[in-house]
Amino acid sequence: MARRIDIVDGRSALAAVRSADAAGEKPPRTDLATAVRYLLQLLDEKAPGNSVEVRVPPFGAVQVIQGPRHTRGTPPNVVEMDAATWIAVSTGEEAWADAATAGRIHASGTRADLLGVLPLRP
Repeated sequence: MARRIDIVDGRSALAAVRSADAAGEKPPRTDLATAVRYLLQLLDEKAPGNSVEVRVPPFGAVQVIQGPRHTRGTPPNVVEMDAATWIAVSTGEEAWADAATAGRIHASGTRADLLGVLPLRP
C-alpha cells in the first residue's frame, strides 16, 4: 500500500504549487507530485471503488467510484489529465465541464465523469 500523505504535508505542497503559479513560476517538482498525490488520495477517500481509473501522469493514478470491478487490461473507464488541470478541477478553481470542453481532460467510458465527486475539500 502506498504511503499516506499527511494532511499538513498535502496542504503545504498545494499551497507551494499555488504560490508558484501565482508568481508565474514553475512549482518545484516534489511539491507538484505531493499535491497531485494528496488530491488523488482525497478522491479515493471521497469516492472509493474500482470502476474508474483517474490518471495524472507521471505522478499517480487511483481507482475510484463504486461499480463493476476492473481486474485485467485497460480499464473501461479512464480519466487522464495533466497535473495543473487535476489541481484546478479537484480544488474547484476550474469547472470539470470547462476543462473537459477545452480538451484538457481525456475521459473514456460511461462512468468517466467526475462531476459528481469534484471539487474536493483539501
